[in-house]
Amino acid sequence: MTTQMPATIPAAPPQKLRRAHPAITVSAWAIPVLVLGQFALLAVAPVVIAMVATLRDARSSALRWWVGALALAYAAPLLMWALKPDRAESLSKDISPIFLALIVAVSTALLIKIHTRRKR
Repeated sequence: MTTQMPATIPAAPPQKLRRAHPAITVSAWAIPVLVLGQFALLAVAPVVIAMVATLRDARSSALRWWVGALALAYAAPLLMWALKPDRAESLSKDISPIFLALIVAVSTALLIKIHTRRKR
């Protein structure tokens, strides 16, 4: 008498998370920290890093619109400050609270988008 072994169903390969480039994640955290910490002019570095990483990394192509919106939200007060004839000593002293809130809100939206991406 022979006993049959139950048929095993091969397990599906584990799905990998769609991870954004680490530079984008770090930049998205650093931008609101620098702006709220009164180092708004230094936040240009993480904005540029996030833009370059988004354009160069194929995994992060879905984040291009979000990073672009963040760069635009940051560029508006920066250009207004740079083009004023009677500007303050630093961007932090001259930035409007509305732009400050906008930068933080767009950065928060980008972080939410990064951390809630679907699996492939």
